[in-house]
Amino acid sequence: MSPTELRVGIIGANARTSWAQVSHVPAIRALDGITLAAVATRREESAREAAAAFDAPTWHTDPLAMIRDPSIDIVTVAVKVPDHRDLVLAALDAGKAVYCEAPLGSSPAETQKLAEAARSGLGVIGLQGRANPAVRRAARIIAEGGIGRPLNARVVSTSSGFGAVTTSAYEYFEKEESGAALLTITAGHTLDLVEALLGEITEVDARAETLWPHPELLDTGGQAHREVPDHVDVLARTATGAVVTVDVVGGVPPEDADFRFELRGTDGWLSLTGGSLYGVQGGDLNLASSVSFDAPDKPAAPATAESPALNVAEVYACLARDLRTGTRSAPDFALARHNTDLMAAVSQAAKSGRRWRSANS
Repeated sequence: MSPTELRVGIIGANARTSWAQVSHVPAIRALDGITLAAVATRREESAREAAAAFDAPTWHTDPLAMIRDPSIDIVTVAVKVPDHRDLVLAALDAGKAVYCEAPLGSSPAETQKLAEAARSGLGVIGLQGRANPAVRRAARIIAEGGIGRPLNARVVSTSSGFGAVTTSAYEYFEKEESGAALLTITAGHTLDLVEALLGEITEVDARAETLWPHPELLDTGGQAHREVPDHVDVLARTATGAVVTVDVVGGVPPEDADFRFELRGTDGWLSLTGGSLYGVQGGDLNLASSVSFDAPDKPAAPATAESPALNVAEVYACLARDLRTGTRSAPDFALARHNTDLMAAVSQAAKSGRRWRSANS
């Protein structure tokens, strides 16, 4: 490992249209003690362009070459979900710390395999919403009994994707086999945040609908066939005994992006509100409560406070600390496996019309 700065190589750092462009790159730039050392994309033109745009000293068209580079400490995997498996396994095999976007795998079985592979290494999953400073403060208020025993929560979580229109470049989101859908992404991030606040979800009733079965392809004028739900409703119970209703809504215009978490306890209430076209994981949240509380911690990278990089920077800060101290504070692949299994349970409950109960219920 580098004695001073930790060196990151990003796979999927396209300079024109990529999640890495708006989140990972600015997060790394804004943090001390970590630097962007390399980028990898499929084509030489885009790899060169990304290196120039992001001030990365090295570019690759072969991600495995970047992974093998002994100067790279952290490999970030920010590509399509079906491409995660081989890249994550190669990076772990090379002894690298891995930051992979969520969902980790395209199926529960694949996710299980990747989680098992990371047991002897360090795999971090991009479930960054739980790392938000306001979420961490809210979790502490709840854990310390600030609003008494949690009773019930209402959650609304929106996405600008999965609506009436899309483009050919994003058509793979419509395919069930891709593992990348409203259920696994937006609902996955949302229910992870619920669990960060209220403990493990132990019971689930659900309904999943496809409201736009044939979204228009704006670039071709054709139609896609949507194989996955674009609206999910969940009624859940958590380990704390709280009852939670969650509405996950696709196809919301960016200007109407909304996230609301409203919790009632025996001795008060608290709420988290915000909204980002990228979903709850892609922006900051405002904390309010009927009880007094200390302000949330300052962001690890204050320069990212108004951007999708905010929560990603929090995860990188945790990962850097873990690498330097030997702690394990960043969201890991075990959490990724749990989240994938939970989303499979939601899907099962929606398809069967029967309540799902965990082994811990």
